Amino acid sequence: MELYNNEDEQLDAVRNFFHENGKAIIVGVVLGIGGLFGWRYWQSHQQQSIAASSISFDQAARSNNTANLEVFIQANDNTYGVFAAMKLAQDLVNKDDFAAAKQQLQWAQSHTKDDNLLPAINLRLARIQLQEKQFDDALKTLESVQKGGWFAQAQEIRGDVLAAKGDAKGAREAYNLALDSKPSLTLKELLSIKLNNLAA
Repeated sequence: MELYNNEDEQLDAVRNFFHENGKAIIVGVVLGIGGLFGWRYWQSHQQQSIAASSISFDQAARSNNTANLEVFIQANDNTYGVFAAMKLAQDLVNKDDFAAAKQQLQWAQSHTKDDNLLPAINLRLARIQLQEKQFDDALKTLESVQKGGWFAQAQEIRGDVLAAKGDAKGAREAYNLALDSKPSLTLKELLSIKLNNLAA
């Protein structure tokens, strides 16, 4: 630490320091404050965008209008766009338009970044592939659902696919795997019925 003989020397040292470093300090402070305000503005903008997407999604979903959902999906490459694609796929399934529903789910599958949402999309896609007798595609889609709360449903659908292919043994194994993974009571009862039907 540097020692000074009197206050004048201390004052001169402070002046010299600010003379040499003043611009850098000012630039640093301005950049820091600007960065802070920029970060807060960006966060506020993101929150406003999410809120606007939420409101728009709600309006599009309530309209029960395919065109509104399609427009919303094209304009929203985010989680709400994925929700809209899933809703549109369900509407299309209700109209027996499985090919168009499959396209929506494949779009949702490729646009979601949510690891919790992806299994739900894959299960719906596998059911449609089963409906369209695309058994190998359905089995491949189900491969990605190997754990967690969706596993029992995935094994149930896998069993349905294998049963439709004529593989009763494989179907039985899949249904038993689903039962072993502690499914809901409703699914447990359904699996028991399916196992009994295989034995008949």
